[in-house]
Amino acid sequence: MSQRRTGRRLVRMDSATETFVTHRNLLFTVAYEMLGSAADAEDVLQETWLRWVGVDLDTVREPRAYLVRITTRQALSRLRTLGRRKESYVGPWLPEPLLTAPDVAEDVELADNVSMAMLLVLETLAPTERAVFVLREVFGLEYDEIAEAVGKKPAAVRQIAHRARAHVAARRPREAVSAAETRDALQAFQRAVEMGDLQGLLDILAPDVALLTDGGGVVRAALAPVVGAATVAEVLGRISTAGSLQPAQVNGHPALILRLDGEIDTVLAVRIDGGLIAGLYAVRNPEKLSRVDHETPISR
Repeated sequence: MSQRRTGRRLVRMDSATETFVTHRNLLFTVAYEMLGSAADAEDVLQETWLRWVGVDLDTVREPRAYLVRITTRQALSRLRTLGRRKESYVGPWLPEPLLTAPDVAEDVELADNVSMAMLLVLETLAPTERAVFVLREVFGLEYDEIAEAVGKKPAAVRQIAHRARAHVAARRPREAVSAAETRDALQAFQRAVEMGDLQGLLDILAPDVALLTDGGGVVRAALAPVVGAATVAEVLGRISTAGSLQPAQVNGHPALILRLDGEIDTVLAVRIDGGLIAGLYAVRNPEKLSRVDHETPISR
């Protein structure tokens, strides 16, 4: 009798594992979109798994929706904790960059939503607004599904979604930029930096360009945004003698990785506006660079 019970438990565990693995990339992407941190997203997935294995699978009609619901609740809880942590963060806080596969760039909507610029816009939303926006606009969940995930009524979720969409629309990049346009700008930027060509840098930087550097108080970085083409060009001019720049695909978009003595020192992502670099996001905090030495699969 006990052997039969043990056998049934093993079958249920195998089924739970298979279902979780099937949806893992989706769940990671949900958590990462909500948190902007791969390390915290992984912690959320661990918490989701621990709750999932305790569920009676016979009572679950739609495993994907159920798992997304658990992940959202855990991410919301983590997001509120992160908010308190960011208040004491040293200097600008930037999302943890991900080295992504070419297929992410091919999904233009997904690439747009995981871009560094967009993740920074999402940072300006309240936790519940961010969850509703991500689940509705990125993953296309119905309002009643989102309501279960965030503990609100569907009518309230509709209002939150409307408010979040308006908030994001007012702050997101004004126009869509192709990967080719971003690559062209980055190539011109890289040439100018490597040749120490100050005028070349000024030609590719927007007059009001802003450089954000995230060192987390661990490594040297500007403690406030550096603004203006001349000032940013002066800062970037020091890179030419510091190491080597390599093109990479980061968060679904072309980016550059700076290596010093073969080690990753900085991930540099950009925001393009009118063919010029309008935003530069330099992540230097070593605790945020573990995801750029291998590709991280993300999906919708």
